[in-house]
Amino acid sequence: MRTKVIYKITYPNGKIYIGKDLTGTFTYFGSANGALVEKDFTPEQRRILTVTKEILWESATAEDSEVNKKEVEFILANGSNDPAIGYNRWPKFKGTST
Repeated sequence: MRTKVIYKITYPNGKIYIGKDLTGTFTYFGSANGALVEKDFTPEQRRILTVTKEILWESATAEDSEVNKKEVEFILANGSNDPAIGYNRWPKFKGTST
């Protein structure tokens, strides 16, 4: 059985994306909206991109539904659904960006 994880991707501009991987694939780097990320970088900056992937939570026994709930918890706790902080667009951000 593969370990399921919640991960955080940090981009060079400091913005983050939080996601889940239900398969435990080491090389999976999420499904952030490419257009959102791309608009924050110049064509020159896009030539070499270094990101960091951090595992925030993992479980070999959690049901997918638990992982889904954990993902939302981490998105909200880290504010990655705030466009000023991150690239998550769900759940919908309900505040004002600072």
